[in-house]
Parts: sequence; structure tokens; C-alpha cells
Amino acid sequence: AGDKISLIPQDFFAELCEQIIQHLNHKIPGVNTAELCQRIQTSGVEINVGDLAKITNTVSFLFSSAARNNLSTEELVTTLGNAVSTLPKHAVQVIRHVWNEQGKSISVTEDAGNMSTVGQFVDIKWKLGVAMSSDTCRSLKYPYVTVMLKVADPSGQITDKSFEMTISQFKNFFRQFKEMAAVLETV
Repeated sequence: AGDKISLIPQDFFAELCEQIIQHLNHKIPGVNTAELCQRIQTSGVEINVGDLAKITNTVSFLFSSAARNNLSTEELVTTLGNAVSTLPKHAVQVIRHVWNEQGKSISVTEDAGNMSTVGQFVDIKWKLGVAMSSDTCRSLKYPYVTVMLKVADPSGQITDKSFEMTISQFKNFFRQFKEMAAVLETV
């Protein structure tokens, strides 16, 4: 990850570190690496989402480990210097600055580790469509619902998941949501 970090401009790396700290503090559901990657690529840097996701996971692990071990800024930087010789200077400076400013705000509890084994729901979008025809069938007139979910996985990566349902599947899906809402009303 060290060689890929050197590709990321300092301001984007600082933004990534800030978002990771916010995620670890449960202020945001995760880091939208796809959106950040697109902005970095627009600035002229060649990096792919997979590499940015690896960097995000590495820095997230670094910050959460430092919080768990209650490291000071200097202890973190010394540990980084001993462990990672390939880390560019600008990245070490950003990590030092972000950790110095916000590192102590990360609260690490035993429950947080257990809770984060499941992804977190971020957003849902849906649309209704009708398939009119295809290569093999002249007249389909087949209605369907496309559902797009944004989910933050345990490491904080935000991913988009989408699926299609027939109208009867959607009605069943809707009925189950109504049942969940009714149960939540009693809590």
C-alpha cells in the first residue's frame, strides 16, 4: 500500500484520513472510496478503486490499532518509521497531523469490535421499469423494480448493491418491511 499512497496527492490523502477517523468515531457510516477515487482520477492521478480500498483498510487498521494501544502521536510516528520504510514523507506528515488533531477522539470499546462484523445500511434508491422487448421476444411488457442499496462494510468501505424484483417479489419485500416496522413500533 505504501507505493500506492505515494500516488495520492497530500490533500486527498488528508481527506481520506479524516473520513477514516470520522468512520471510526461512528460519525459517518464509511468511506466512499468510489467517489474519492473518481475525484483523484479527475485530478490526473492514475489509481483504481481496489488500490484505494486497500489503502483505506490499511490506514483504518493503523488508526484503530493505535487507538486500541492508546499511542501518542510520537509513538505512532516512531512505530510507522520502524514498520514501514516505504511510506512517503507526505503521508507520514498527514498521519501525524490527523492523529495529533483527532486521534484521541477515537473511542474503542469491546462492543464496537463485535458490532462491526456486519455491514451498515447507508441509503436505498429504487425505480420502476418496464421491459418492452428483447432480441428473443417482441412484446414483453414486463414490469420490474430495481433496488439500489448503499452499504458500508465492517472496514468502512461503501459499496453499491443492486438487484431487480418482479412486482410479486416487490410486494412480498414491501410486506416484510411493513412487518419489521410493526415490530419496531412495539420496541
